[in-house]
Amino acid sequence: MKKILMVIDSLTGGGAEKVVISLAEAMVEMGHMVTILSLSEHCDYLIPDRVSLHCLFEGKAAKVDRFWQLRRSINKLEQWFDGFQKSNGRFDLILSNLDKSNNLLAQSGLQDYKNLFFIIHNSVEEELKRQKKMGPFAYGYLAKSKSNLEGKQLVTVSKGIENEIKSNDAITPLSIQTIYNPFDFKNIKQQSSIDNNDIPKSHYIIHVGRLARQKRHDILFEAFKELDQKYQLVLLCNKPKKAKKLAKKYGIEDRVILPGFQSNPYNWIRHAEVLVLSSDYEGFGNVLVEALSVGTKVVSTRCPHGPDEILTGELSNFLVPRRDIKSLLATLSMAVDAKVDVQSAKILQQVSADKIAKQYLALCS
Repeated sequence: MKKILMVIDSLTGGGAEKVVISLAEAMVEMGHMVTILSLSEHCDYLIPDRVSLHCLFEGKAAKVDRFWQLRRSINKLEQWFDGFQKSNGRFDLILSNLDKSNNLLAQSGLQDYKNLFFIIHNSVEEELKRQKKMGPFAYGYLAKSKSNLEGKQLVTVSKGIENEIKSNDAITPLSIQTIYNPFDFKNIKQQSSIDNNDIPKSHYIIHVGRLARQKRHDILFEAFKELDQKYQLVLLCNKPKKAKKLAKKYGIEDRVILPGFQSNPYNWIRHAEVLVLSSDYEGFGNVLVEALSVGTKVVSTRCPHGPDEILTGELSNFLVPRRDIKSLLATLSMAVDAKVDVQSAKILQQVSADKIAKQYLALCS
C-alpha cells in the first residue's frame, strides 16, 4: 500500500479539482491510502469514501502565498505535514496542483522531497500572455509562480504543454513527462443516465466551463446566433447572471439556458446534440473526453494543447481554428447532422482512471 498526498488550492468547481478527485478515487480503489490537502475549505464536490480530506486554511485562502503571508503559510504547511507523517507514516508520493499549492511547496522545506511532483494543468505561455494584460502586479505574481517550478519534477496533462515547456525558456525542469487526465467512465455513464427534469426536451448545444476570457464565450455567442433557430444553447458555468448579461449583448438571451454549475453535468451532456469548446487554450480538454464517452458529438477549437490529442482520425474534422467565427458556425452546422461513432475514439482507450492511476503510482519508484 502506498501513501499518497495530493495538494490543491481548493475543491471548487473546475477541471484540475475534478482530476484530483478522480485520481484519488482510482487509487483508493486499488488499495492505497490517499489524502487530499486543500488550502481552502471550500468544496463543490462529493469526496469519495476512504479518501481523507484536510483543509489547511479557513475560507477561500485567496492570498496565502502572497509575500506578506508566505512564511506563515509555509510554516503552517510544514507543521501539518510533520504532524500527519508522525501519525500515519511517510508519504510515498506528493502531487501538487495549481499555483498557490505549487508556490508553498516549492519554497518550503518539502521541495527536496524525492517523490514530489508538480502537475501542470494549463499552458504556461498562454497564462502569462493573459496575465500581462491584467497589469504588472498580476503578471509579476504569475511569473514568480512559474519561476518557482525551475528545477522541479513536472508532470503535464498533455503532450502540447510538455513540448511548450521544453521549447521555451520560462521553466527548465529537473524532469518532465506527460500523464493524461483520468476518467472514471463507469461513473460518468451512470451519472449520465440519471433522470433530470430540468434538462430541456428541445434540441440544444452545450458548453461546459467557467465564464472566463480563456473560454471565449464571445466567439461562441457570435457563431451561435447564426445557427439554426431551432437550437438552444445550454451553458453550465459558474456565473450564470454574468453569462446572461453577455448573451443579451449578442442578442441570444432568449435562446440561452443557464442552470449554473452542476455537480452532475453528464446527463446534460448526454442529451445535447453537440458539445462545443470555443477556448483560446486548454490544458487538456476534459469535457471533450467526457462527451465522447457518453456518445455526444463535439466541436472544438484547435487549441495549442489538448484537443488535437483527443480528436484524432475522423474526429479531427471537428477541430476549428481559434477565434474563427465562420469556421465554428460551419462546423457546428455540420456536426448537428453528422453520423459519427464517437465512442470508438482512440483517446477513450488511453485515459481510464485505473490506467492513469498506475502511471502516477509508477512515480513512487
